[in-house]
Amino acid sequence: MIDAEIKRLPRLTAILTQLQTGRLLTATELATRFSVSVRTIYRDIRALEQSGVPIVTEEGKGYSLMAHYRLPPVMFTEREANALVLAEQLVLKNKDASLVRDYMEATDKVKAVLRNNVKEKANLLAQRTQFDGIVNQERSSDHLSQLQHALTNYLPVRIHYTNEAGRKSNRVVEPFALLHTHESWLLIAWCRTRKAFRFFRLDRMGAPEVLQAPFQPHKMTLQEYFDKYH
Repeated sequence: MIDAEIKRLPRLTAILTQLQTGRLLTATELATRFSVSVRTIYRDIRALEQSGVPIVTEEGKGYSLMAHYRLPPVMFTEREANALVLAEQLVLKNKDASLVRDYMEATDKVKAVLRNNVKEKANLLAQRTQFDGIVNQERSSDHLSQLQHALTNYLPVRIHYTNEAGRKSNRVVEPFALLHTHESWLLIAWCRTRKAFRFFRLDRMGAPEVLQAPFQPHKMTLQEYFDKYH
């Protein structure tokens, strides 16, 4: 029984972390993620509620945390901190300056809550880890963060675009997906000018202007898009 409770504690913490993402989570989804039964998830949710966590249950939809509730800072293990350092080094290779800048700011906040001994080891690992091509990596775009925001909030974007032939155009597009190639980031978007989905390379795009009138979301997954259009 004691062993079972010890194994349960990390799962309860992980469930709480998942709930803090702000989206509704079903018992089935949580059961699949943690490889336990739905009944076990019901018991875990009840245990969290009994400990004072304000969980909102929406019948037939799932669970979420009460608005404005926040967890105290997470204490990362040394291995988790090392994984973040490795991910940071990989992100430094990315060709979009906005992604690198935003990720660096995020990891600085994460590092701020590390215990001193873990922080020292993480800093040492960062100094001793390098991937080919990181140093003096040329950034070819600086728009990814804006486009991510537009995509997740269903906001159209006005872009100044230069195609492969050098022709320039101004368009309003509805962001649908972002893909990464070895050359550049690509935006898949519904082009209101062409009345069709198009690919746009971020390194051929001028500074985008995110518009504030939301568009109707395109009701398909990325795989469904590929199945339909390719």
